[in-house]
Amino acid sequence: MKITVIAVGIRQPAWADSAIEDYVGRFPKEWNVVIKAVKPELRAGQSTSKIMQLEAERIRSAIPDHSLVIALDEHGKDLTTMDFSKKFRQWRDSGESVAFIIGGADGLDPEIKTKAHMLMRLSSMTLPHAMARVLLVEQIYRAYSILTNHPYHRA
Repeated sequence: MKITVIAVGIRQPAWADSAIEDYVGRFPKEWNVVIKAVKPELRAGQSTSKIMQLEAERIRSAIPDHSLVIALDEHGKDLTTMDFSKKFRQWRDSGESVAFIIGGADGLDPEIKTKAHMLMRLSSMTLPHAMARVLLVEQIYRAYSILTNHPYHRA
């Protein structure tokens, strides 16, 4: 199963990079998890909509062909960990590649959201981008552990 996390923002705190590397390193080869950082657009007096539009172009070019696109958005579907693992079971069993999209500081361009297969939120609270990346990758790992009966998830 190929899983791509596409996130706007190049530089993250060392703790976030370390946590993400740790989780990504735990996956077996058949769970190919890749993190792609997309350069944020410089503000330089541009409107928010223009910034999101330019970032959307970079995001689209980072999405692997034939991927099911899941956009993270505060108005997206709120999944429990078990619901998330059930989605992964469906995607895995149908041979889907999945691309998760985390937008920039201004969010995601509306076109990315409307063309996504699903909108999902990680929390009802606003999270810093580094925390959102770590939380998403951890939950992907947790879904893997649930589906493979790995002892990481003990609920």
